[in-house]
Amino acid sequence: MDDLATAVTQKAHTLGFNLVGFVHAQPARRLDAYLRWLEAGMHGRMEYLARPDRITRRQDLNIILPGVQTIICVGLEYATPPLPPAIANDPSRGRISNYAWGTDYHEVMTPRLEELADWLKTQGKDTAVHSRVYVDTGAILERDHAESAGLGFTGKNTMLIHPRRGSFFFLGEILTTLEIGDWRLEIELISNLQSPISCGACHRCLDACPTNAFPQPYVLDARRCISYLTIELKEWIPVELRPLMGNWIYGCDICQEVCPFNRFAKPGGDWGLEIGDWSGKSPISNLQSLNLICPPLLELLSLTEDDFNQRFAHSPIKRLKQARFLRNVCVAVGNWGSVTAVPALIPLLHDPHPLVRGHAAWALHQIGGPAAQMALAAALETETDKTVRRELVGNDQARENAV
Repeated sequence: MDDLATAVTQKAHTLGFNLVGFVHAQPARRLDAYLRWLEAGMHGRMEYLARPDRITRRQDLNIILPGVQTIICVGLEYATPPLPPAIANDPSRGRISNYAWGTDYHEVMTPRLEELADWLKTQGKDTAVHSRVYVDTGAILERDHAESAGLGFTGKNTMLIHPRRGSFFFLGEILTTLEIGDWRLEIELISNLQSPISCGACHRCLDACPTNAFPQPYVLDARRCISYLTIELKEWIPVELRPLMGNWIYGCDICQEVCPFNRFAKPGGDWGLEIGDWSGKSPISNLQSLNLICPPLLELLSLTEDDFNQRFAHSPIKRLKQARFLRNVCVAVGNWGSVTAVPALIPLLHDPHPLVRGHAAWALHQIGGPAAQMALAAALETETDKTVRRELVGNDQARENAV
């Protein structure tokens, strides 16, 4: 490694990044596969991914940053200790993807990348150094670039996997006019093995996905992915997928939890987690922490908008806003199926947001019972939204006649 690459790597490590690599600024190797994925419509309602201007930027990084020479790829680990099985398997609690247990990673990573970008300005000898910082916000295929930079390999679940650290790490990039050149920081670790690192014959992630979101290895149909359904989708969750979502209310970790490479992931790291004791690999036992990262569903059903904003002030969950979050909670409550949830669901039939009213109606149908049926019938008398009326009616044939 040359002196500049060494200096950049050391600076990145002092800022807390666990992985660092460099690659010449050029289009991603799998850009054609990405375009075919878009053509197949597997990006769902994430229309921004298919915008012509964003595709053009992916094809020519100079549009993003004129004169760009290098992409610096960094990784920040976020592996977490395991939940106690009794908590993880409790349907009365909502599951939250572990990357969202702490402070929003954008708030953690962006200032550090900006500090690194400012430092890069001091490394230009005779010319000004210009940079752009991204934390999954730019029109670049960051996992592909990170793989080219040596941070890992692409798994069958489409995640970037480091052979000694697993897949629980955030990615960030700096596009810079500073020429550093290709240097795969982890290349020595990977190349001393007898064969290329890959998933081999393993297909645990494909088998474990409850919604069958992988039509084939290395291809994710986002339209069926629980993370997409609970985070990216701004509309109604398809009725046929709701029973398959279990109690996930924000994201999903299943395809990573079953990955054998994640047995190497080490809990801990510096990414803004502030929920109590976080040392070692022992299960989390602090009740306050458990209620934050795997909260009781009944508690969430009663969150006002102010409660929601305060509770998730520095969490990525806040970007959902209250209505979509309650939508997700209602689906989880319906899958739980406990009559104890009926009194908390009934007021949501009169929520200002149709998404909340409709998914609350679905949950009440899933639970059933006289109180639920009476509340649904009463709400149907005054409901004017066509989609909500279909949810209030419940069965498919009656839905068609409800409007």
